Amino acid sequence: MAERATQAAQGLPSIADFKPDGIGDELIDMMRFDVESDGGTARYLITQEGSRLAVTYGSEHLAPAERTNRYLDAAIGTERDARVLPCYQACLERKRPIYSIALVQDVDGKDVSYERLLLPFGSAGDVEQIVGSYKTISVEGSFKVSNLMGLRPENVPVSVINAVIDLELARRPPGVRIADDIVEVQ
Repeated sequence: MAERATQAAQGLPSIADFKPDGIGDELIDMMRFDVESDGGTARYLITQEGSRLAVTYGSEHLAPAERTNRYLDAAIGTERDARVLPCYQACLERKRPIYSIALVQDVDGKDVSYERLLLPFGSAGDVEQIVGSYKTISVEGSFKVSNLMGLRPENVPVSVINAVIDLELARRPPGVRIADDIVEVQ
């Protein structure tokens, strides 16, 4: 898959060409969005939501069919949307994958890292779809995923890494430091 990604570095890959190996086991931790943009603002229509993500965000009470064809901002609420929107906007504007980590605690107080990888897809230079992969991990061992990223004022996720993944950084001429091009997503 990496070879296919580097071949398409000049433009956005098509969602039709997104056929990673072993995807079946990963779908429970993935979401897919159609990007609806009017040039100034964008909304992200959920077209696929993994079952473990529904539990993580506290929406497992919805039937699977009700978890799709709704907008991200409506699905996660205003407060959470304000925290995650910069990652989606960076993916849209830069037309590059975005990787982020937020630290959060489960209901028992165990520290959990919540990782998000957003992959842009489209044509004619426009991002039309985003596929997101979301993973949770804790060095403390097992933890409770239920409502981990839900709205709980005493447990707001803290962003620790927001990065734009850019293959061109690795192709800099001698003397140009990669650190000069690292961009923090706000």
